[in-house]
Amino acid sequence: MRCSNSSVVALFLLITTTFHGLGNGAKILSIFGYPGPSQYIYITPLLKALAQRGHEVVSISTFPQKEPVENFRDVAVMENSKLFEKMLTDFAGGDEKSYFSEFMNWALTGKAMVSNILENPEVKQMMATEHFDLLIVEIFYSEALLGLGEHFKAPVITVSTFGTINFMDDLVRNPSPLSYIPHLALPYSNRMSLIERIGNVVMQTLDDLNFHFVLLPFQEKLYGNYFPNARLSLEEARRNVSLVLLNDHFTLRSARPYVPNMIEVGGLHIKRQPDPLPQDLQAVLDKADNGVIYFSLGSNVKSKDLSAEKIQMFLDAFRNLKYTILWKFEEDNLPNKPGNVITRKWFPQPSVLAHPNIKLFISHGGYLSTTETIYHGKPILGIPLLGDQFMNVKNAVKAGYALSLSLDQVTPQTLRKTILELLTNPIYTRNVQQRSKQFRDTPLTPLETAIYWTEYVLRHEGAVHMRNAGVELNFIQYHNIDVNLILFVVFVAILKILIVVCRLVMKHVCGGANSNPKKIKAN
Repeated sequence: MRCSNSSVVALFLLITTTFHGLGNGAKILSIFGYPGPSQYIYITPLLKALAQRGHEVVSISTFPQKEPVENFRDVAVMENSKLFEKMLTDFAGGDEKSYFSEFMNWALTGKAMVSNILENPEVKQMMATEHFDLLIVEIFYSEALLGLGEHFKAPVITVSTFGTINFMDDLVRNPSPLSYIPHLALPYSNRMSLIERIGNVVMQTLDDLNFHFVLLPFQEKLYGNYFPNARLSLEEARRNVSLVLLNDHFTLRSARPYVPNMIEVGGLHIKRQPDPLPQDLQAVLDKADNGVIYFSLGSNVKSKDLSAEKIQMFLDAFRNLKYTILWKFEEDNLPNKPGNVITRKWFPQPSVLAHPNIKLFISHGGYLSTTETIYHGKPILGIPLLGDQFMNVKNAVKAGYALSLSLDQVTPQTLRKTILELLTNPIYTRNVQQRSKQFRDTPLTPLETAIYWTEYVLRHEGAVHMRNAGVELNFIQYHNIDVNLILFVVFVAILKILIVVCRLVMKHVCGGANSNPKKIKAN
């Protein structure tokens, strides 16, 4: 019997790491404090897999398990469960905010989230009495939590559910050349014009200044309050990260450089064999001969919070379509709902997208949803609302498997026109299915990759040898500002010396010629 290379690699990983998991179970603390379900949905498969492999996992979140899980303990900080409510309701209502004001909201939310965690009585008890071998922490304007790494004397793995951004790159000094890596808030591809590159540099510079001088001080104050005896400063704690796990993959956006301890595990949460659908929903999808459109604004912004006028626009657009519509709508009743629209407060999204009768996903463009629809090969009508959703949708449009509308652009006419273009023009489906083949073609699954590198950090006691030497340099050293300044001074000095020498030579030559005039012989 012949085995593929990927099968051999997977078998080797399974055998070697299973022995590690069974023989040397570690105690792991996971901290995902934000109340956004998508972040916790993403990390849960890794945490449960680690627990299954014999590690003891303690999870701080707002999403305690409904059923007990072996080797898994929840610490529910429910004070954080309402943090997003007003902000997300504003977005659903069409309350537009600038990029910087939006992230200021996130920063204030992050400050409250960190305080709630570190003030929690059960967390305080853990800090006083327990030991951990590894921390897995989401860092999104919550940098003060990195103080727990030094407190427990344990290596730290950070996780980003939306790929990398400037403050994630900075943790491990990952290079992000502004010449071809666009800022998160800009609609640019990785092939920018001169004008776009200028705009990219200006935007990134403003963002860096905003982060370091406006937003990070919130976390520095928290760090000083809760870790007054810390040996490391917050800046040093930020550079003491062992590994960064990214929900990203080069087939999802575009190829870019990564240092060794920044690992792509995009689609970590996606099961290769989707869970079975509920029987009634399976029947609905099976019988939809004309196809099904799935509509969800994600787990943060809720469709029920859209204005009544906007909800009616969606219903009017759906009313005369021949397709069945599955709409994630968080109220029991939806007035004026046409017969082809089915609403539920929750749908098992990956399993729905996996069904062959799903023809289109109307999505907010969140990165988990984008990853899932690419994996299952369904085109997208993107209606972005906040954060990285605008960039995700624009990337999908440029890749040729999506069209987009802003919430302000949504009318019955624009919706129907865009939906029919996506469903009747086969180019969108072909493009996303091609992208799906590329995304699926990996030697290990993202979950297997995440397990391997997590246990690698455990096996090698923080894996310091993977760290980029750039983390030891300050801003001036890292960017060679001192070197360039010295070279500039030397260049100017040499140029000045050359000018002085040239003047002396010229003076000597010209002066010598004038001091020996030819004598004119008088008759």
